[in-house]
Amino acid sequence: MKIKKVLIIRFSSFGDIVQCTSVVDRIRREYPSAQVDWLTKSEFSNLLSLKNNINHIWSFDKKHKLKGLIKLAFKLKQENYEFVYDAHNNVRSFVISLILRSRLTNRPKWVTRPKDRLKRILLFYFRCNLFPKPFRGISSYLIPIEKDLNLNLSTQNLQINWSFNESSNFNVRDILFDEESIVLVPSAAWEMKRWPVDHWKNLVILMPEKRFILLGGKEDLFCEQIKLIDPTRVVNLAGKLTLEESCYVINKSNLVISADTGLLHVADVLGKKALSLMGPTAFGFTTSPLIKTLAVDLKCRPCSKDGRGNCSQQVYQRCMVDITPQLVANEARHWLRENSFSSPITNG
Repeated sequence: MKIKKVLIIRFSSFGDIVQCTSVVDRIRREYPSAQVDWLTKSEFSNLLSLKNNINHIWSFDKKHKLKGLIKLAFKLKQENYEFVYDAHNNVRSFVISLILRSRLTNRPKWVTRPKDRLKRILLFYFRCNLFPKPFRGISSYLIPIEKDLNLNLSTQNLQINWSFNESSNFNVRDILFDEESIVLVPSAAWEMKRWPVDHWKNLVILMPEKRFILLGGKEDLFCEQIKLIDPTRVVNLAGKLTLEESCYVINKSNLVISADTGLLHVADVLGKKALSLMGPTAFGFTTSPLIKTLAVDLKCRPCSKDGRGNCSQQVYQRCMVDITPQLVANEARHWLRENSFSSPITNG
């Protein structure tokens, strides 16, 4: 079908929004003149503004609750979208659906990204994995609309559009980005998918020739412990940057080392070199050939959608503990020398 006006709905979270932005790039390649709009939570509007190929960003502030959502939905209805992609599939997007489709004629074509709840139950409770192996988040956002929009899902000749205003990044523009610096993302939303703090410390010790930039949130106080290993080589920016500034750091990086985090997915869509430390989670695998996944082959993996839950191993978090600092240091040195990985996944 030919389209002129598209709405994408994805309210949160950081990592999911980043992965879903690949949808915009594919639509733009097939329909360069189409209007592509996005509906998200207000706290992610500035992040999406980095995508200079989104025409309009609709934002919803959750403090306005159901009444505000309904009011916004009626505004969206007046836009007469031809195609709506519900990439969130939650209660809020269901409310939007009821209002936008409540007309006898000119209803938008509506596609919803499936939750695959039965597959999740089979995986996490019965160890029966019917998902693609590995499950790549970007692909999961693209496949539902592939046929309806006649999309070419290859990455060849794909223009990635993120627009950074370097003059506005006051907190990071004076940082020295050179061939000796590596960006570390020690935190993650849930503790079980974090690489142990002592491993990060040992990585700094094992690579005395490198400088490191730490990214994280205000609550990630353990990042200061990593910095204290060698304050002359480690810059701790945890809690000091906005999401957009953190993305800017990723864009300037030579190499990113991270667990399953939103910033890892930023490196993925921006085509930056990275090492992905993959532990208990099922859905955080990247797409870019410039990212290598380090993982340990355990029967209990994956055990969680996003790192929530309990560890079944005698050694807590063994899937992360057994990815050794020495392995990561070796892979980092190798990847800084090479242009591509021979194998996208290495078992620790």
